[in-house]
Amino acid sequence: MPKTTPEQNKAIVLEAFDTLFNKRDYVAAERFWSPQYIQHSAHIAPGREGLFALVRSTPDTLRYENQLIVAEGDYVIAHGRFTGMGRPAAWIAADVVRFEDGLLAEHWDVLQDEATKAKSVSGLPTFGDSFPS
Repeated sequence: MPKTTPEQNKAIVLEAFDTLFNKRDYVAAERFWSPQYIQHSAHIAPGREGLFALVRSTPDTLRYENQLIVAEGDYVIAHGRFTGMGRPAAWIAADVVRFEDGLLAEHWDVLQDEATKAKSVSGLPTFGDSFPS
């Protein structure tokens, strides 16, 4: 497969995340994640199968919303929010993805619970322009 550009990689990540997390279309999602996918997240089992199994185990209300996405070379960082997981607070994530041959090949993430106004020492939301209701 030809090498993809940073702009193409950003578009692929957004489409891949929408396909897996929002549409829960596992067959279609396979075309975005490498069969040799490397997963560095402490809460996700290895490989593409581990990621898909995690999503299958979440409520159907799971949703991903992206706020910012940047790319350089073969790396993309997506700042987003995962809601509807059955947790007390949404997860705010910085997902780092490495591309290889146009596929998501490797992943790291940094997660935090979305802060409420009462719990935000800075007085600012951790995602978007407003606090969760």
